[in-house]
Amino acid sequence: MNFLAGAGDTFVAILPWIMGAFFLIGCFFRYFINYTVKRHEWFAREFEKRVNHFMESQTPGEVKDVSFYVLTKRLLEKTYYEAFEIREKFQRRRYDRVMHWSDRLFLVKQGCAWLVKDILKQLKFLKWTNDTPKLLHITKATLHHNPCFNRIFGFFPLSTTNDIVGVMPGLFVVAGILGTFIGIAKGLPALGTMDMADMATTKQIMDGFLAEIAFAMHSSIFGITFSLLMHIFNTVHSPERSYVSMVDRFESSMDLLWYRSDSNNYPAQISEFDEHKDPSEALAEEAIRLEVERNARGRELDNVVKSKKVS
Repeated sequence: MNFLAGAGDTFVAILPWIMGAFFLIGCFFRYFINYTVKRHEWFAREFEKRVNHFMESQTPGEVKDVSFYVLTKRLLEKTYYEAFEIREKFQRRRYDRVMHWSDRLFLVKQGCAWLVKDILKQLKFLKWTNDTPKLLHITKATLHHNPCFNRIFGFFPLSTTNDIVGVMPGLFVVAGILGTFIGIAKGLPALGTMDMADMATTKQIMDGFLAEIAFAMHSSIFGITFSLLMHIFNTVHSPERSYVSMVDRFESSMDLLWYRSDSNNYPAQISEFDEHKDPSEALAEEAIRLEVERNARGRELDNVVKSKKVS
């Protein structure tokens, strides 16, 4: 019994420190979970910008027989090369470097490359219909199976870790109440030794019991405090908002491209996405392709004008 009493005293004494350590660990993981999701949301935002810019530059009926797969592939590649490679290579501004140590640590570049590859792999087999396909399901499945996106530092499972951090506020309250009950249970046996005829001893026992209770109540106070702080921190650094935003951006962007397209043809001569390709070469090829298409449209328009004049 003496051993158990001593162990109870030790547990109640160190419990606030234990909760403090777990609070710091929980905040650490919650912050980096949110950071990991936000870095991938950043790529979705960059893709959305380029899709919106492309749609604004289009004229209804100007170009026909546009393939959804080809169009999506070009814009995803453009986003990837411009967002990572070009900035990293040329470093046009001192703070323009995207691939700093944190991006390498969190495998953001590798995760975005995997995202592009997996989305294109699934879009390749979509059958063309007048109705919009389930692009939301494709986006969610791609993000869910992304090995870089689903792990913190490439090691800790993101979903499991986030679930554990999410229940920590309740665990702090339970731990605080547990510490309080242990302190009360330790002090209760002393009440059985009271002798009402000896008021001095009785008062001494009661004073000791109340001191035990007051000391044990500190556990509940610390537990409630850490619980409130953890709730606030989890709300401020919420990865759920960033995840929903990321999914919505990808889905809405691909919806726009689907509405702009006329088919989902997969050209036999089209090259596969290569995240290791020289970015300046890739973007130069894209610029040349756009210029060739622009000249071809100009010649076609001139021919139409000439034919009208002749008629």
